[in-house]
Amino acid sequence: MTVITPSVPHAPFSAPPLPMSILRRLPFPSLSPRHRFATLAAVRQDTTVWTPSPVSSIEIAAESLFHVSIDVSNSPDLVASHTLPGQYLQLRLPDVEKPSFLAIASPSSLAASTGAFEFLVKSVAGSTAELLCGLKKGDVVELTQAMGNGFNINKIDPPEDYPTVLIFATGSGISPIRSLIESGFGADKRSDVRLYFGARNLRRMAYQDRFKDWESSGVKVVPVLSQPDDGWTGESGYVQAAFARAKQIYSPKGTGAVICGQRQMAEAPQIDIKHDDHCLKYA
Repeated sequence: MTVITPSVPHAPFSAPPLPMSILRRLPFPSLSPRHRFATLAAVRQDTTVWTPSPVSSIEIAAESLFHVSIDVSNSPDLVASHTLPGQYLQLRLPDVEKPSFLAIASPSSLAASTGAFEFLVKSVAGSTAELLCGLKKGDVVELTQAMGNGFNINKIDPPEDYPTVLIFATGSGISPIRSLIESGFGADKRSDVRLYFGARNLRRMAYQDRFKDWESSGVKVVPVLSQPDDGWTGESGYVQAAFARAKQIYSPKGTGAVICGQRQMAEAPQIDIKHDDHCLKYA
C-alpha cells in the first residue's frame, strides 16, 4: 500500500538558524554583546511577503465550519504559487499578531480561471479563524504564497498500477481532500476509489452538496457519523472501524491511501498504513 505526506505546521514558522559559516563572517569583534544580538536579530528578521486580498464571500458550510472565498485575481504571483492539491498558506488579519495556517480547499484550476482561493475554516473561540469567519465581503486580509509540497500524486500513478485508492478524512480535514478530488487524479480510471469521511453528525459534515459530483468523478463517498441522529442508516462510529468492516482490498501492492484528519485515525491499527507505503498523509 502506498502513502502521500505533506504536513501543515500548527504554529507560525520561525526563521531558520543561520549557517555557522555565515556567522563566522559577520563583523562582530568590535561590538558589545547587546549590539551583537541586535545585529543578528536584524539578519534573521522575517522576510515573508504578505499580499493584501479582499474577501469575496463567507458562508456557513456546516456547524462551526465556514466556506471562505478570497479574491486573488489581482495577484498573479499568488495564483501561480498554487500548483498542487494539499498546499497551504498563512493568512493574517489587520491588527492581529498571530496568523492562521489554512489548507487551500479549491483546486488550482479555480484560481487560474476565476481568481479565487477557497478555504474551509473551523471557527474556534478566541482564534484568528473565529475573527476571519466574522468578516464581511470586501474586508481585506493578507496572504502568503502557497507553500508545501502538496499531495505527490506520482506515488500512485499510473492508475492502472494503483487501481484502488482509499481516502480517509475527518471534520475540516476534508478541505485539502476536496482540492485533491476536484483537481483530478484519474479516479474514473481506477476500479475502486473510496472516501471515508467522518463527522460527529450530518450537521457537522461539510461539502455534502458536492458528494454527487465527486461520485460522478469516480469517488465513492462513505459518510461515517460518530454520533448520528435517530434514523441514520449509514455507517456509524469511526472511519477506521467503517473501513475494517468493508475492507475489500484485493491487491495491497496496487493500493494507495490518502489520510487527512486526527492522529488517532491515521495511527489506527485497522488502517495499518506505514510511512514508506503508498499513502498520501496530510497531518
